[in-house]
Amino acid sequence: MEFAELILTPKLDGVLLYDQLSDRPIDGTLCITGHHLILSTRKEGAQELWLLHQNIDLVERKPNIVNNILEGGTIILKCKDLRIIALKIASPQEYFNISNSIEQLSNLEETRMLYPFFYIPMYNILEDGYSLYRPEQEFGKLLANGDEWRLTAVNSSYQVCPTYGARLVVARTITDEQIIQSAAFRDGGRFPVLSYRHANGAAMLRSAQPLAAPGVTKRCRADEAILNAVLGRSKKGFIFDTWAKGKSSTTETDQHYSQWKKVTRPIGQFSSVSALLDSFIKLMEACNDVQCSSDKWLSRLEMSGWLGFVLNALNAACVVAQCLDQEGSPVLVHGGKGLDTTLVVTSLVQIILNPDSRTIRGLQALIDREWLQGGYPFSTRHKHSCYTPTNQRRKSSSATFLLFLDCVYQLYAQFPCSFEYDHRLLVTMFEHSYFSQYGTFLGDCERDRVQLKVTTRTTSLWSHLNRPEVVKSLLNPLYEPNPAVIWPSVAPISIVLWSELYTRWSIDQSQLKINFGHIHALVSREKDLRSRVVKLRRQLAELQREYQIVRSEKNGNNSDELRRHAEMDDPGDDGDEESVSSDALGSSK
Repeated sequence: MEFAELILTPKLDGVLLYDQLSDRPIDGTLCITGHHLILSTRKEGAQELWLLHQNIDLVERKPNIVNNILEGGTIILKCKDLRIIALKIASPQEYFNISNSIEQLSNLEETRMLYPFFYIPMYNILEDGYSLYRPEQEFGKLLANGDEWRLTAVNSSYQVCPTYGARLVVARTITDEQIIQSAAFRDGGRFPVLSYRHANGAAMLRSAQPLAAPGVTKRCRADEAILNAVLGRSKKGFIFDTWAKGKSSTTETDQHYSQWKKVTRPIGQFSSVSALLDSFIKLMEACNDVQCSSDKWLSRLEMSGWLGFVLNALNAACVVAQCLDQEGSPVLVHGGKGLDTTLVVTSLVQIILNPDSRTIRGLQALIDREWLQGGYPFSTRHKHSCYTPTNQRRKSSSATFLLFLDCVYQLYAQFPCSFEYDHRLLVTMFEHSYFSQYGTFLGDCERDRVQLKVTTRTTSLWSHLNRPEVVKSLLNPLYEPNPAVIWPSVAPISIVLWSELYTRWSIDQSQLKINFGHIHALVSREKDLRSRVVKLRRQLAELQREYQIVRSEKNGNNSDELRRHAEMDDPGDDGDEESVSSDALGSSK
């Protein structure tokens, strides 16, 4: 298929662009390429539109019919970055051509036709983002310094578990045969693997729940051995179920996992991951309705249930973190297939406990390790977003990764000085997970990305974000490195709406940007003053040293002069000196 076949009208003048924050439309020329929708205008100061087709979530048509005659119409584009824009076109034929082209180009099924495979960066790539956070590097110190863990290649062909990476970290005492047996016992083959090892040695594992199907054994000795191998000196461990659906939930039996205590902390009472997207849809309906009363808006916000999911996720993460940090006990986290709520909790635990995860590179490593290598199906989950009607989207669509980012935002809001990054990096992650010129979030798992040859045919998002000029734009001006554990408040009153994301297209954020600029300027001024203070102190110290040297030299000269005066005032000494002098003179004569 060629893009030209889908583009019936590549260019059209006189198109009016409306957005949510502008009172007046922009009159310009609309251009359609294989991957972008571009609207440019010759008016000075007017902002141009560059929109990736992959960003478009829904295309709505509103034909303009006058006296039963079609006179063009309006195309409403609802985007995955949450904005809503409208294009008004006067010509009936062009109206149909453009709306059909946009709809087809925004719903390409072939992954290799997406923009990341065509994008060529216009800058030098300083480091390959695809090779930055491999398991052998991330767990390098752990593998080198102890005999507890090893790197296994049992899944090198992705046959043991199709959603896991090729190389995984497991307990050294566990054989590959035991891993294969455990994979057969767990849903989707997702056997327990190391997610994080705390500073006190306590390990956090993640997996899927045991299978609950006819003919599947309810016991697996190999699976029991994997869990017991990480107990170490601890007499007990904890198994956290983040998915529990009442009696239908499947978990490990007390009889066979006697040293493991079962804890249920469901993020939500839902039977499908699409329930998270349903909640997100209700949230955005409330955020986009700027005309409703405050009481009605608060009621709609509560009815969406979104902030409840955020609260539950943070609560579950805090309990797991307490088991690791305060009790020093190992933890296994699972929930359903281990692809959604499990990854939310294990990721949040690391941000709470590990200060490195609160840095820009640390967050990249966490997302790469837990979500990309962990097999979160980005392409499937993010095929549709909050504007696609329920009857038009897949049931496998979800907003799990957004839930994680929202939870990180809550932690940042409560500890604004403990994060090297701020909300801008989180918004960037959100956007690129849905649409991007980079290949990092393509595919559903590592196996998909290998088959697509993503590492050789596309550019990594991490390569872009780690460029010095980009890093500088994402830095939190209030950041002060904090090596301590951060314990967030999980009281309902502590949870706030992420307005920088959810309402940025419906409520003017310019004042927020101005305030942020003032904060940045104040912090920069403070840093400059601190630098000047340090410099002045050095100058003062140098002057003090010079003064002491001059003073000591002066004191030394004064001491010599006083000594000479004292010697001149002593008569005995003077007589001797005179006799000696006269004798010497006499003898010389």
